[in-house]
Amino acid sequence: MAKPFWQTTPLAEMTTEQWESLCDGCGKCCLHKLVDDDTDELYFTDVSCQLLCAESGSCKQYATRFDIVPDCVVISQDNLQQLYYLPNSCAYRRLAEGRSLPSWHPLRHQGSKDAMVAAGMSVVGRVINERDFAAELEDRIVTWPLQDTP
Repeated sequence: MAKPFWQTTPLAEMTTEQWESLCDGCGKCCLHKLVDDDTDELYFTDVSCQLLCAESGSCKQYATRFDIVPDCVVISQDNLQQLYYLPNSCAYRRLAEGRSLPSWHPLRHQGSKDAMVAAGMSVVGRVINERDFAAELEDRIVTWPLQDTP
């Protein structure tokens, strides 16, 4: 049996389809983050981008997201090393660090996100949309986006 593409193809040589399929759709990259000015420590909040659907963990306007949210970040082979804020569980980060995809990744489950949600690795049901939020981001710091699994 042939090994899956993520075990045989370097990130830099992946097709667009392979690259896009690495995204597990967890939604963590769509959370607002804070950086401590003194320590440069990164903090995740449970406040999401206006376009993130809390029920599915998916972008509601993926095709036009840059028109609506100009600072939405593209994760590409060219900028992957600069994206220090990607969570440890991110497939792009894991593969760039020489690790494999986790057992819950949708590519290991015929594209289903159920195992990811069950493992607590998704934003599903755990976030508040920035449009519904009026307090200070500092009050919404959470640690669950930093969790990782083998």
